[in-house]
Amino acid sequence: MSEKVVVIYSGGMDSFTVLNKAVKAGYEVYALSFNYGQRHVKELNVAKAVCESLNVNHKIVDISAINQLIGGSSLTDNIDVPEGHYEEESMKSTVVPNRNMILLSLAVGYAVSLKANKVYYGAHSGDHAIYPDCRPEFVKKMDDVCRIANYEEIEIVCPYLNDSKIEILADGLQMGLNYADTWTCYNGREKACGKCGACQERLEAFALNNASDPLIYE
Repeated sequence: MSEKVVVIYSGGMDSFTVLNKAVKAGYEVYALSFNYGQRHVKELNVAKAVCESLNVNHKIVDISAINQLIGGSSLTDNIDVPEGHYEEESMKSTVVPNRNMILLSLAVGYAVSLKANKVYYGAHSGDHAIYPDCRPEFVKKMDDVCRIANYEEIEIVCPYLNDSKIEILADGLQMGLNYADTWTCYNGREKACGKCGACQERLEAFALNNASDPLIYE
């Protein structure tokens, strides 16, 4: 009987690669996606379709009520999504307060109920500058606390924690993954905008891998 793991799966490039990595490692994967009140649910629809194609157990959980408590992010509030590269100061407006601690806590509870012993998520080095809850020190301390928070010890696993999106994409392409099955853009329109920080980083990753992005851009 294969080992159970929970994968926090947004529908984006990074978590898509993590999900497939866990599947290819032979784990019994339980994918967990969250509606936390983000501007659109397009990435959740993409996540649902991917899990169906992989025959992976998948839950989409509505926790949008938390927006009564946490706000001020351009990903959840009526604030314009900034354009440009992640390194720009304006990208801090895309931080959702305490998001990953909340999502990890829920995923760990799910793992305990499933008798799984690992929770995977897609933090990577490209996020370190902007998102405090993607930094190695955060992951280390969350791992420490999640090992003692329940009778069951749960490990927090970030396979790409010290890798860039360029390296994540390279690994995914080597695995033969189709990134048409992902959604990265912060705007949920029919086509990707190509201008927000998420699109800019994605396009850069494809360019530096000498690969073509299968998504259609405005």
